[in-house]
Amino acid sequence: MAASFQTVVRAVVRISPSISYSLRQLKRTSIGICPAIRPLALPSHSLCQAVTLQDEAATKETEALSRYKDRPWDYMESEEYIERYGAHPVWAGYRRNHKGGIPPQKTRKTCIRGDKICGNPCPICRDPHVIIHHQNVKLLQQFISPHTGVVYDPTRTGVCMKQQKKLVEAVNTAQDHGFLSFQIPYVDFAGEDYSNGHDAVGVTPPAPSLTSADDWYKWYGEIAPDEKEVAQVRKTYKAYLKPGT
Repeated sequence: MAASFQTVVRAVVRISPSISYSLRQLKRTSIGICPAIRPLALPSHSLCQAVTLQDEAATKETEALSRYKDRPWDYMESEEYIERYGAHPVWAGYRRNHKGGIPPQKTRKTCIRGDKICGNPCPICRDPHVIIHHQNVKLLQQFISPHTGVVYDPTRTGVCMKQQKKLVEAVNTAQDHGFLSFQIPYVDFAGEDYSNGHDAVGVTPPAPSLTSADDWYKWYGEIAPDEKEVAQVRKTYKAYLKPGT
């Protein structure tokens, strides 16, 4: 009887191999589901604990992002920043992925296009806690030369062009609001530049007293027109001239 039953089972499996595949998949998935869903499985909580830890890490990451989004300068003084960067700027030791040994003359336009992130993004795009803001002075100072006061070229820091534009705008705004100091070049002006003795800035002389017969400019009355040119003009416009002119 048992032999006949095994023969029937083998025949059914040969006819529909999808049945055996479904049984194997059910056997595999029954091991990895949570004990709350699988009451007949062994009490193994490792998978559920891993999922819980993963959710907690994602929640902490979201809270950190929201906290630094409102106050991005707090991240520059946090233990997380010191542990990751130490006393070095965020762009120290960064090297962009490129073909060959010679880097390109310009950095990439942007590192993030929608939901796609390029490989080895720039120092600002790779760390979501690094946010460019005109009050984030410690971050902006890392991209300004202490000798010239000029923002570093992106080929040195590796920042993409999109973040470089934001960086320059934030530096200019911080300087306008007084968060960053900048030095105005000294120019020695001569005393003649501020003198009122020049005709262009001096006192305008009063207008001369003129009569109806006098000309405003003396040299205007001394000009003698060419008689040939006057005759040519009169001949051309003879039909439009009044008699006696």
